[in-house]
Amino acid sequence: MVAKFLFLSFFFFSSVTFYSNATTFSHRIKSDLSLENSVEMVYSGLKTNHYELPKLESFTQALKGFYKLKERGVIKKDILTLIDFSLSSNMKRLWVIDLASKTILYQSLVAHGRNTGEEFANSFSNAAQSFKSSLGFYATGEVYNGKHGLSLRLDGLEKGINDNARNRGVVMHAADYVSNSFVKNNRRLGRSQGCPAIPVGLSKDIIGAIKDKSCLFIYHPKLVSQLLS
Repeated sequence: MVAKFLFLSFFFFSSVTFYSNATTFSHRIKSDLSLENSVEMVYSGLKTNHYELPKLESFTQALKGFYKLKERGVIKKDILTLIDFSLSSNMKRLWVIDLASKTILYQSLVAHGRNTGEEFANSFSNAAQSFKSSLGFYATGEVYNGKHGLSLRLDGLEKGINDNARNRGVVMHAADYVSNSFVKNNRRLGRSQGCPAIPVGLSKDIIGAIKDKSCLFIYHPKLVSQLLS
């Protein structure tokens, strides 16, 4: 009788556990599908303001990370900055997107680090003095005036990938080597010491729009983002 009771108890609790796990798994699948649908809806509904759309692959990763960071309270604004380092530095590969209005506010040239590559970015580092760019998700910080003028501090959110950004002095700032004229004269954009440098004429507007706890994501196919795993 005792053995029968133990067997039935084991069967009951095993069934409950299995049902609970199955239910959790089912909810997760539905949640993932809902997220995919949400990303596609946002992407297809973006108001471009005559700018080009980013690639769907990079935008998908950026938006998924944005949702997670916003849910955790790590970022406060509905502004997403996407930098796609899979593209040529001669292309406008930075987008600032207002997700509240689903509008692309800016599309711009942006530099990568001098040791990250020539025209194309292909080598990345989180180490000081590497003069390389770091990939992944960032929260934008405060604005200050430094040697490059108006600059924006960045806090890397991915351990071992970009979390040394503030200590390295990786910031967003303006640079005269980020321009179409530089590309024309040198066949490629100028490069930074690891900072995502932007054109002088756009720096004030872009930094003003994204400062103080918005999401910035630097994409490359080599990135294995911890936030998305």
